Amino acid sequence: MNKTQTKAAAPREEQAQAQSPPSAPQYPTNISVKIHSVRSEGSTLANASVDLNGVFAIRGVKIMQGKNGPFVSMPSYKAGNEYRDVCFPCTKEFREQFQSAVLGAYQQQLGQIAQRQQEQGQPSQEMAGPSMQQM
Repeated sequence: MNKTQTKAAAPREEQAQAQSPPSAPQYPTNISVKIHSVRSEGSTLANASVDLNGVFAIRGVKIMQGKNGPFVSMPSYKAGNEYRDVCFPCTKEFREQFQSAVLGAYQQQLGQIAQRQQEQGQPSQEMAGPSMQQM
């Protein structure tokens, strides 16, 4: 019986250690963003996929046009009459880092689209409405 009790106690200790918070928050150092389907109409400006350190992927991220400029909308589901995010940054610092990476990739994609249009001799069109400086 003693062996059974010892075996049962060991996983509990491991669970407690796994659940204890780290001493200082550590944020992903590599946020890789891929922008999909840039749009010029409607409130959805683009869709994106985000990989965190190459070990966690988030699909269904949207860049939306808001009253104060573009913002990042996380994947969500409808619960009753409201929407709830499926996943989200837990700290203000990481939320800012995440949004900066996504909006930066979006702005870079807009620049590439404008450059391609110029190279093809087409007039440059603003694909997303207001500039990113409104944030």
